[in-house]
Amino acid sequence: MNAEAGAAPADQKIAMQDLSCLYEITRNLAAATDLQEALDKAVAILAAMKKMENGTVTIVNPLTLELEIEVACGSTAAARKKGKYKLGEGITGRAVASGEPVFVPCIGEEPLFLNRTGMRSEEQKRKSSFICVPIKATVENEAALSEGHVRAQSRCIGALSVDRCYGPDFGPQAEQDLRFLTIVSALIAQTVHRIQSVSREKDALRRENQQLRRELSAKNRIEEIIGNSSRMQEVFAMVHRVANSNATVLLRGESGTGKSMIAKALHHNSGRAKKPFVIVNCSALPETLLESELFGHEKGAFTGAVERKMGRFEQAQGGTLFLDEIGEISNAVQVKLLNVIQERTFQRLGGAELLKADIRLVAATNRDLEAAVREGRFREDLYYRLNVFPIYLPPLRERRTDILLLADYFLEQYSRENSRKIERISTSAIDLLIKYHWPGNVRELQNCMERAVLICDSSAITSVHLPPTLQSAESVGGSGSPLSFTQAVENFERDLIIEALKQCNGNQTKAAERLETSLRIINYKIHNYGIEPKQYKVK
Repeated sequence: MNAEAGAAPADQKIAMQDLSCLYEITRNLAAATDLQEALDKAVAILAAMKKMENGTVTIVNPLTLELEIEVACGSTAAARKKGKYKLGEGITGRAVASGEPVFVPCIGEEPLFLNRTGMRSEEQKRKSSFICVPIKATVENEAALSEGHVRAQSRCIGALSVDRCYGPDFGPQAEQDLRFLTIVSALIAQTVHRIQSVSREKDALRRENQQLRRELSAKNRIEEIIGNSSRMQEVFAMVHRVANSNATVLLRGESGTGKSMIAKALHHNSGRAKKPFVIVNCSALPETLLESELFGHEKGAFTGAVERKMGRFEQAQGGTLFLDEIGEISNAVQVKLLNVIQERTFQRLGGAELLKADIRLVAATNRDLEAAVREGRFREDLYYRLNVFPIYLPPLRERRTDILLLADYFLEQYSRENSRKIERISTSAIDLLIKYHWPGNVRELQNCMERAVLICDSSAITSVHLPPTLQSAESVGGSGSPLSFTQAVENFERDLIIEALKQCNGNQTKAAERLETSLRIINYKIHNYGIEPKQYKVK
């Protein structure tokens, strides 16, 4: 009677201990976002609260179908690498292959126990038992799902194993531990499934996001304009957003940034694409001629007006009128232009007929219109009429990732026009192109590449073919001291070696022959300058 009374509290104590341990493991696994970290904590809890040593979780590698140790309490990275088992191999492999738990009363007496990690001494193997339970994940049957039914099946994805030291009468305790670890393995399986599902969803969302970005980039891409930089993607997006409206667009940016090309893109991507696109350079004409050019004139309106002339507003009927350098027009023309924008009507010079202006107006300037308004050189009301939808075009120095794209485009264009076989731009020339601050923007780069093509007599554009302005310290914003003789020689040698490697498909021996030097010297220089020959090998 006393023995039974003493046994009951002991069983209750073990049960409470199991519940506490399960609570800690469940709490840890439920909050986990990193699988390895969660499993590390789980086996640490088993060791601390249940005296289950050498806790190990092995997972089936889906590529090799081998069991690999994911975590092992107290083991080294080298030991974990050794712990690989084929399905059915050893105690762990047998538990996973059969899907049934395995209990080994004495590790030292079990020939199937392989101990590949070398974590246990001979004394530990004589004293310890080994418990291994499979980790079973529940997966949906795809065939059943296609029939509209939801079925589930279990699949072993790994195993949980521990060492345990028992007394002489270990039978009941071992059975209880086996049941306990089976529950823990089920919790681990749920956590693995949850974390892997979240990871798959994140990967799917990431891929979807990348695909949408690519589609958006392709959608926003304007065929005639080269540029993949984020700044140009913003410009493309704004062009597509406003193209189909009749809103007046004001293009801002430095000279040579491509404002006229954006104006053409606005027209060709709009509903007015089949109608005329008319350009007026406001800075190229004096005030008297500009007014006649814009609005036209009647016969005899002024000396020399021998016949009626249609103005650009009439020529652009139904289409787009692009007023370039709008900041250069006089106050008198500003007043008339404001009236046309407000009323959408105008009169020819010397005429009485009121004509409708069915046009889409796009204006461009490289001037600071806000400063001109403050100084009274530009009408404030006209400024607000023009500034309905401003688009700012970034200078080339703010979109450096596009420099090489543009340079390659112009190289191909001018090589074709001049019947030259120039295949590429050398590394040294690329460095100069990237570092230069391009005050003339894309137009300057275009002229630079045309000049380089005309004077190049080889298959590659090198630094000597570029204008001297690109090779001065001031051109790249350099304010420090000039290169030393040693640095200049090193840069020259590095460029020569890279060029040779490119021409020899990354082959160092051929590069040495091409440069008429020894392989030993080439290898020394390659190592010294940190050059990676493999990157110049054509794949």
